[in-house]
Amino acid sequence: MKNYVDENTKVIVQGITGHQGKFHSGEMLKFGTKVVAGVSPGKSSEKVNGVQIFDTVADTMHLNPTASMISVPAPYVKDAAFEAIDAGIELIYVLTEHVPFHDTMDILYEASRKGITLLGPNGPGITRPGKCKIGIMPNHIFKDGDVAVASRSGTLTYEIVGALTKAGFGQSTVIGLGGDPVVGLTFIDVLKVFNDDPNTRKIVLVGEIGGINEEMAADYIRKNVKKKVVAYIAGRSAPPGKRMGHAGAIIEKGSGTAESKIKAFNAAGVHVADFPADIPGLLG
Repeated sequence: MKNYVDENTKVIVQGITGHQGKFHSGEMLKFGTKVVAGVSPGKSSEKVNGVQIFDTVADTMHLNPTASMISVPAPYVKDAAFEAIDAGIELIYVLTEHVPFHDTMDILYEASRKGITLLGPNGPGITRPGKCKIGIMPNHIFKDGDVAVASRSGTLTYEIVGALTKAGFGQSTVIGLGGDPVVGLTFIDVLKVFNDDPNTRKIVLVGEIGGINEEMAADYIRKNVKKKVVAYIAGRSAPPGKRMGHAGAIIEKGSGTAESKIKAFNAAGVHVADFPADIPGLLG
């Protein structure tokens, strides 16, 4: 899927009547996102933020939605995701946190089998300034430009995008991958899109301790990416075995350390910022 979303993306919100769904669908509409329907079984006679609610995803398909934001309690995410997959929704973003890992693995397998893109769970979503926002990122921090950002940390995404905007760097695409050990889109997935995107000239990756996604991304960058890439790694001071907020941010037996990730990025020619505020300076 080229660039994942654009100004023509039509979005449904599964769980639109909940607190998160109601608030963030309203913010998405303010951003200019085409939210065409909500899904909440038994509430098809209602509207939220002026958006008509339907009982099922299948009931919304006459509106030609291409993306869904899932904001339902964790035990129901798998059913909601499978409903969207069965309907042929092209991009499924799961906002919900605490989704059981085996549920995510089942969702990811089925989505991959049918060529559907899964974003998350437990991430802030995706934003293309001036075009579309699906998720919970604050509207006011963005500026249209040519810097693409991919991050495993929601809060750091906001901080870094805010710093970029303040320094005069606009963004082409911002993607929050999610902080769980098992997620849909990875750094490598989005690097492929960023590398081919003519609107992206520079790339920022925001990683954190735990796992080997950053090391794998560094190897991919070294072999394939010609655009300038800078990075930041959160959790440098974390002791081994310490969880740092995200379920995926844990160091075990010397793997997934900040040092190993920084070393891999440096070997790929990627400058790693000491602090988030240093990233605009590294972009030059």
